[in-house]
Amino acid sequence: MQTQALIEHLNAYLNAASFKDYAPNGLQVEGKPEIHRIVLGVSASQALIDHACSMGADCILVHHGWFWKGERSEVVGMKQRRLKALLKNDINLIAYHLPLDAHEEVGNNAEIARVLGLEIEQRAGSLELLCVGRPKDGSVPVEAFVERVAAAFGGIRVRVGEAGAEVRRVGWCSGAAQDELVEAASLGCDVYISGEISERTTYEARENGILYLACGHHATETLGIRALGRHIKNLWPELEIFWFDDENPV
Repeated sequence: MQTQALIEHLNAYLNAASFKDYAPNGLQVEGKPEIHRIVLGVSASQALIDHACSMGADCILVHHGWFWKGERSEVVGMKQRRLKALLKNDINLIAYHLPLDAHEEVGNNAEIARVLGLEIEQRAGSLELLCVGRPKDGSVPVEAFVERVAAAFGGIRVRVGEAGAEVRRVGWCSGAAQDELVEAASLGCDVYISGEISERTTYEARENGILYLACGHHATETLGIRALGRHIKNLWPELEIFWFDDENPV
């Protein structure tokens, strides 16, 4: 398919223009005008680029692309090596950051709800990325719920704070959203789930009476990009779409 047609569809589907983001959404590096093979990943790392090159991919589609606000603008070192590999192999780099966290069908937070069996009741916090809801199977014993979360994300990186005997209300937001914990507690959540943790988070969890499960920035954001890949495949079944996990413990 035409590269431009894919970009136009994704920009509209993810409502990319409505977000004031930390990096450009959509096409970041232009490659071939036609796409037949796409490699999906969380971040546009060198390992992912090398894998895409070895597969003869036309496009890399990720959640974390490049050109972040505040980063140095010189094309040297790591940035030069990454960009050189893309340009040499004529590979398109397409990235969606906040639009892919927020989307109600394929977003990271919508996918977290799906894999954990949660029903979204409200959205709050910064850009309404904080989701709050309940387990669809009713109140769940806290340790059983912790086991469910660990199974979904390949373990829990850090656990702080305490919950009661049962989990009735849950807050969650993928990635580096530890600072939504206080609002989640104010909304009556027993448990808050995100990716990262800061030093202050421990005290915020303890003092607000909420259990915080830090499940990894990378791990909590593998879901949305894969769901977006399924969406693309449903629309254009002739496209070859592959997932590459450049594993990251953070």
